[in-house]
Amino acid sequence: MKSLNATPLNGLRAIEAMQRLGTLHAVADELGVSPGAVSQQIARCEEAVGRKLFDRRPGGMQPRPGTEDIFRLLNTGFDRLSAAADLMRRDRQTALTVSVAPIFAARWLIWRLPDFTRAHPDIRVRIDSDMKLIDPNDGSIDCAIRIGPGPYPGVEAEPLFDQRILPICSAEIAARLTHPRDLLSVPIIREPAAMYNWSAWLGPEGIDEKRLPDGPLFNEASLCLDAAMTGAGVFLGFETLVADALKRGQIAAPFPVWRKTGSRYWLITARDRSLTTPQRRFRSWLKAAIEAEGLGTAEVPRA
Repeated sequence: MKSLNATPLNGLRAIEAMQRLGTLHAVADELGVSPGAVSQQIARCEEAVGRKLFDRRPGGMQPRPGTEDIFRLLNTGFDRLSAAADLMRRDRQTALTVSVAPIFAARWLIWRLPDFTRAHPDIRVRIDSDMKLIDPNDGSIDCAIRIGPGPYPGVEAEPLFDQRILPICSAEIAARLTHPRDLLSVPIIREPAAMYNWSAWLGPEGIDEKRLPDGPLFNEASLCLDAAMTGAGVFLGFETLVADALKRGQIAAPFPVWRKTGSRYWLITARDRSLTTPQRRFRSWLKAAIEAEGLGTAEVPRA
């Protein structure tokens, strides 16, 4: 700490921001000072450490060769300081922020969350429903539920259950399908950006995905499910999206066989940080709900 005490912290902030942003004006906007003040802070810090860290150019300041390790540590250090400041501002014993993909939130989590709230009325839950991957290490969220192959470096990632898929459609279409080869004669509803494809389900049946007919295209899985309910064709749905609709009889599974995609759902929390009481309680509740419903293991739900 002795060398840190001899270094102006405002100067370190300015230096770290300059390396990220590249111009005096951008750094001044972030720090809430004038460009001249930024330039002076950087100059004083360079004088204090006894070396030049930037080359001054008309378009801004460029880090000098050989400073890569310095800026890597500064970036990491200020990220952690920012996370610590955020944690100090938040009441971590009564609030919980969970980042989760929109479809998982809307089709599965939101319908079960009242059970958690009834069991833990003292915990205020905030759902951050976004496809953007948020790093729990920055302190802005408490945990995230994400899907992918894993593992994930830099965070604590606990596998929850395997993602599984199966064809679904209206009862009217299902009545016409007796063998997987019959899929070659009905419209196929597709989500072009899906994380999996039909080969994951058709492969064991010896059917080439390329032989499947055309059908409606939608940019998100929820719309594909709704289209399948209307009788627009057959959709390859994933478990958390379609399980409730199958239980309610809103949709049918003509071939009731789940197949794994190679991806899993994960509970992600910050690295090297003890769990708060809300995090522990949410984790326990979530795992119990998953086990009770047999996600990733149970047979196809029956209406």
